[in-house]
Amino acid sequence: MTTPVPPAPAAPLPAARSPLSDGEWHRMHPLTPLFRGGLVLVIVTGIVISNLRERIVDFFLREVVPADVDVEGSGDPIDFLISHNLVLWALVAVLVVALVLIGIFHLAWRFHTFRITGDDVEVRQGVLFRSHRRAPLDRVQGVNLTRPMLARLCGMAKLEVVGAGSDSNVKLEYLSTSNAEAVRADILRLASGRRLAQARVQDAAAPGSRVAAATSVVTDAVTGLVLGAEAPVAETASVVAIPVVRLVLSRVLRGGTVVLLALVVAAIWASIAETPWILFTVVPMFLGFGAVLVRSVVKALRYAIAPTPDGVRITYGLFTTVTEILPPGRIHAVEVHQPLMWRPAGWWSVRVNRMSGKSASSGEQDQFAEVLPVGDRSDVERVLRLLLPGMPEQQWPLVFEDGILGPRAGDPYTNTPHRARWLRPLSWRRNGFQLSGPALFLRRGAVWRSLAIIPLARLQSVGVTQGPLDRALGVAAVHAHTIAGRVSGRLHAVDRDAALAVFAQTEAAAIVAGTFDRSHRWAGEGSGT
Repeated sequence: MTTPVPPAPAAPLPAARSPLSDGEWHRMHPLTPLFRGGLVLVIVTGIVISNLRERIVDFFLREVVPADVDVEGSGDPIDFLISHNLVLWALVAVLVVALVLIGIFHLAWRFHTFRITGDDVEVRQGVLFRSHRRAPLDRVQGVNLTRPMLARLCGMAKLEVVGAGSDSNVKLEYLSTSNAEAVRADILRLASGRRLAQARVQDAAAPGSRVAAATSVVTDAVTGLVLGAEAPVAETASVVAIPVVRLVLSRVLRGGTVVLLALVVAAIWASIAETPWILFTVVPMFLGFGAVLVRSVVKALRYAIAPTPDGVRITYGLFTTVTEILPPGRIHAVEVHQPLMWRPAGWWSVRVNRMSGKSASSGEQDQFAEVLPVGDRSDVERVLRLLLPGMPEQQWPLVFEDGILGPRAGDPYTNTPHRARWLRPLSWRRNGFQLSGPALFLRRGAVWRSLAIIPLARLQSVGVTQGPLDRALGVAAVHAHTIAGRVSGRLHAVDRDAALAVFAQTEAAAIVAGTFDRSHRWAGEGSGT
């Protein structure tokens, strides 16, 4: 009988910033089981005991207590244990339960390991039911670092490597903050095509960087919780600063505000008309809208966006801090959007389509869709220049003067023809497209204005559709297909011949752009960076 030969371990990686990126299997932070479910277990156990303590005492002590003793009517369980000399037994039971929980947590921690090789990020976990997840580095769409409030107090964070498919994300939860920062930098370096040996040279040139200064000390974590997320010294500061007053007003001046005002009016009318049954309906809805408003404001506080060598770095969140890095070429569509009530203030928001690695049913697919919650024109321009670095300078008027603020005299966009303006009675002058340079521009809306910018290198396909009414009017709809997201690539009611022409031109231009695109390995050989 021959002994099976174990597979050879992965080759170690040279000169990694973090010792956790050496290609070997490593365990998570020792407190990981506690934060992944232990706290919930303790809280639930406490609630159950506090509400069912008499029944619990009766169930566990019935065999120990003499038959003539009425357990159910003996009052508080603590007094019962003391009066019947059962304190020692109770302490032994608590100790046994604590040891069992510690043993379970220890087993979960020992079987929860990860490794980073030159090709993949892998995570193994589970005791009875094992799982093994792998994220190829050349398919990485981004690396998110999340620091929930309790984890921040303990100097911990979790990494999420965003994959290219549905439910393809790989999570490293939890690591110490310093290790999480270093591991994230190593993953992005490997995904970019660079070797980790370059890390030491870059780190040596930037003493006092974030990785060197990061610490797991609780006092520093508390300081970070009060003053905000630590800013990396070696990286560029945020290009946008959102005042708190602007952020709050932008959340108030949205479509939901009309519903909220209607609920307030209904509540006042119910009080005057002495119909309290309306209050039971209106007040919960009012509280729900208020909770959503507060949550959206808190989530967007401490917003920051800045360029880094590995992509655009976006940070936000007051209690739970989330930091995302979008590598070059991972943005499939960009849209500048302006609600009606923002127009007097000149505010816009910017959102993107990107692969999130979440399933469509998870409810988290659009978590990072809004990359600029609110900003004026200068803020929008700075953010767009970060998201679209390959846009030629002569193309930027198509974005602002002609796109966002247009139309103006000599409009270069192809708009809805006059014969079909009744299909778009308010926006037919703005409803149009323009194919220029490396992107397709789609301009829509007169009340709620938007401009979608779709990089041709990320375009998946383009289609032209025409219904019976469209055929009668000689118009068609153009649909630029990208990954699913909040940015729509569909434009209706454009001239049929113009739609067919842009269909052929976009197809040819997208093939050329995709042929020369090297953004999936943006720092490797032949990438041009």
